[in-house]
Amino acid sequence: MFTPSQKIDKKEKALLLKAPVLVSVLASVQENHISFEGKAGAIKLAHLKTFTAHPRLIEYYKEVDQNFEKIFDAAVLYYSPFDDDKLKELKNEIYAIQAIILKLDKDLSSILKTSLEGYVKHVKKASRGLIDNFIFPIHINGLSA
Repeated sequence: MFTPSQKIDKKEKALLLKAPVLVSVLASVQENHISFEGKAGAIKLAHLKTFTAHPRLIEYYKEVDQNFEKIFDAAVLYYSPFDDDKLKELKNEIYAIQAIILKLDKDLSSILKTSLEGYVKHVKKASRGLIDNFIFPIHINGLSA
């Protein structure tokens, strides 16, 4: 089981586990719908991360992988039709995750941030979605301009 920090509660941990899903959804949006290629790439990467991630993130990605597709599909249903209001809500949820990441110990925060950067690059290559235009308040290579 992934135990990130005493500083975050159960609700924050649940949101932290959704990070790869939410950035994947945002990266997969093309013209107000989800790119099949982006979804497929995100699901494949979620599974691969359970084997290839930094040792401190193996348990994290195992938990992410368990429900990735189900949570991805639920997020797509919730945020559809990906209009301005829904995209703003999705981005706000990602901002909230970034605040949680900052609560983690410095090393884990850095490792997770780097891992998510790689995740986004992979999904972007698969789908070339709206995430190209999304500016994070915290500089994350591949996400921030």
